[in-house]
Amino acid sequence: MEESLEYQKKSWIALKKSINGLLNKINKANIKHIIPELFEENLIRGKGLFCRSIMKSQLNSAIFTDVFAALIAVVNTKFPQIGELLCKRIILQLRRAYNNNNKPQMLASVKFIGHLVNQQECGSMLQDLCPLGLHAIFERFRGILHEGEIDKRVQFLIEDLFALRKHKFQPAVPPELDLVEEEDRLTHEISLGDKVDEQIELDVFKPDPNFVENENKYEQLQKRILGGGDQDEDSEDDDESKDEDEQQMEIEDETETNLINLRRTIYLTIMSSAEFEEAGHKLLKIRLEPGQEMELCIMLLECCSQEKTSLHYYALLGQRLCMINKVHQKNFEKSFMQQYSMIHQLETNKLRNVAKFFAHLLGTDALPWHVLAYLRLTEEDTTSSSRIFIKNLFQELSGHLGIRMLNERLSDPSMQELFESIFPKDSPKNMRFAINFFTSIGLGGITENLRDYLKNMPRLILQQDKRVSRSSESVDDRPRKRRRS
Repeated sequence: MEESLEYQKKSWIALKKSINGLLNKINKANIKHIIPELFEENLIRGKGLFCRSIMKSQLNSAIFTDVFAALIAVVNTKFPQIGELLCKRIILQLRRAYNNNNKPQMLASVKFIGHLVNQQECGSMLQDLCPLGLHAIFERFRGILHEGEIDKRVQFLIEDLFALRKHKFQPAVPPELDLVEEEDRLTHEISLGDKVDEQIELDVFKPDPNFVENENKYEQLQKRILGGGDQDEDSEDDDESKDEDEQQMEIEDETETNLINLRRTIYLTIMSSAEFEEAGHKLLKIRLEPGQEMELCIMLLECCSQEKTSLHYYALLGQRLCMINKVHQKNFEKSFMQQYSMIHQLETNKLRNVAKFFAHLLGTDALPWHVLAYLRLTEEDTTSSSRIFIKNLFQELSGHLGIRMLNERLSDPSMQELFESIFPKDSPKNMRFAINFFTSIGLGGITENLRDYLKNMPRLILQQDKRVSRSSESVDDRPRKRRRS
């Protein structure tokens, strides 16, 4: 299933949104936390997406150029091909901006290049690598100052530049952005006049015949990068650590620490993702032990129920999980039954959110409709809470599908036995209750079949129902009549 074109395309979209989301929230304070998250994404597959996104972010927020440069410096130590591709694209962007007289883009490109020169102030490196060229540039600046045909702002900027040169261009990288050791730095030498290929085809989705294999390879690479794949320890140390791990695992299992940590990870992933595709992409990468898949459903419903109003984000995420893996679909079926069984414990707002969540899954066929057999709509089998749940469930289904299509789905001959719990036909009393319930919530149109059945019921059943009702009204009427006769 993971090799299917549809799955690969969804994975590509999720990868794109995840990279964009991480780059949009990066700053000096959180860069050390964002970098590990970024390496968890398949940067080899998404190198074109990464370069395109970071260039767009830098262009829109040039004030964070030093942060983006620091990020690139770290990525370049692990994936030099990504650093090289970015340098090529920035060179081409600078050329286009110059040819099109696009001043904002040209300034942004120059600034990015400056911060990318080993993360040092550009002048400092030029002083060592090209002193004659740097001297010629400053002589031209000196001439501009002597000509005196500039405004005060430009004059002050040029004078500040001369002051920097006088102090030998002191490095301008703050400690929080100095993340790469000198021996780990990799340099790409690209001239402004070189003919370069920006490899624009990397920005477009293409199916990979070896998708699963390549994803697994990157996962192994990611472990080594993040320090999870060291296998160079002595065998004695391995045995000792294994014993310690087993002991620790026993303790953690007893206190449910692992489960708590897993739920926390799932919760943070759901709440920190900008889009449902990004959240789904990250959730599927979480390592789950057999039997822990249910925690995804539990935490998703918990997050959904806590919101003040129903958010489409959670329903779309639940739909995506169901569509990708049948295990999640079955777990949501179980969750539907569990939630309904404890619906009386939920506040009105929570049960409304849960009802709308499951209505979306049903309306998109992410959840099979046979789960409705668990609902029994009679006066005796429902409470005020369960009636509110059913009301919101069906009103949301009607809004999603339309009353006509909803009626068609509920009238499906192959599903009638399952839907008899919602449209009971065991007694006129229960039939009338169901008809009155749906009519009161504006969905009387879906009860036409039940109305017809009630109207055309065999007379024997009606008479029998009348006898039962009479006998319940007065038990001792008939004995009195016999005594009189």
